[in-house]
Amino acid sequence: MAAGLAMLLLAGCSGPVVGAPDDPQELPGRQATAAAEPESFTLVATGDVLIHQGRSLTEGALHSDGSYDFSGVLAPIAPMVSAADLAICHLETPVAPPGGPYRGYPRFAVQPEIVDALADAGYDLCSTASNHSLDAGTDGLIRTLDALDAAGVEHTGTYRTRAESERPRIVDVGGVRVGHVAGTFSLNGVPLPAGREWSVDVDPVPDVDRMLAAAARARAAGAQVVVASLHCCVEYRNDPTDEQVAAVHALLASPDIDLVLGHHAHVVQPFEQVGGEWVAYGLGNSIAQHSTRGYPTEDSVMARFTFTRGADGRFTVTRAEAVPLRIDLGVGGVAVVPADPATVDRVTEVLGRRGAVSAGLQVLRR
Repeated sequence: MAAGLAMLLLAGCSGPVVGAPDDPQELPGRQATAAAEPESFTLVATGDVLIHQGRSLTEGALHSDGSYDFSGVLAPIAPMVSAADLAICHLETPVAPPGGPYRGYPRFAVQPEIVDALADAGYDLCSTASNHSLDAGTDGLIRTLDALDAAGVEHTGTYRTRAESERPRIVDVGGVRVGHVAGTFSLNGVPLPAGREWSVDVDPVPDVDRMLAAAARARAAGAQVVVASLHCCVEYRNDPTDEQVAAVHALLASPDIDLVLGHHAHVVQPFEQVGGEWVAYGLGNSIAQHSTRGYPTEDSVMARFTFTRGADGRFTVTRAEAVPLRIDLGVGGVAVVPADPATVDRVTEVLGRRGAVSAGLQVLRR
């Protein structure tokens, strides 16, 4: 079934993204070799990645030698992820050292093997600003970014040095320069470390000045498209809050931001077109196993946006698509799979609550 949906998403694939360097004017690795710049590219994004402990999610990934392998969790959707020109994940929690100790809610420090699974599935870039960014302190923050670097996954939203926090994150997508900014509304009461106030991008929503400033830096450094990942506001609520809507509208009102991706609610929230640009208010969980019952925390969605160059040379979204997914909590392990018909109907209703379907959002059914 996953293969059938993947075939819908294969157009325009151009391979993995490479990271932005110290000098964003000179992107290393893959370069556009054709004389003409590309006219379009595809971007996919998914929801929150949280590894809850002591449940089938971790038990199913545990090997006899004490190591973990989460690749099976993402295997059903990996063809869709890798088919995109740019795939963006949201790593909500810090990783622990190899071998642990591991912790789940409320102060996460999770298996570092999850980073390898994200890379193997085809994710190129990950936002890391969340209310859990400092759950394992500065050491955990640094360890997480080191793990992402080792796996070849770019990142933004948390930083090891002041210079890193000020440097625009720009990646090359087959010759198109795409910037990524990220911010969180909260750190769950954990203060930013003294002298390291730059280590996490925190914006007290609806104020998003820090994200707007980062987007302006990315655009000034040559980004042709800038994507903003916003982590806020109220959990287990399918409709965005007034503060969330205000923050999103402020981001999309900026000439520097082209798309907003939302996280944190752990349930799917609507998509909306605002002034010709798109927001996915909440993509739900990507990998998680909540103990909370009575909420649709196993409902998920993959967003897919096609950007096309206009006559003015600027890239805009010309196709918005959503693939409803479901987190299958099996006895022997967890897997993210294409949604069953009942889940598709439920997710589709939520996605369209703010006019997205009438504005052109296509919901892909298996």
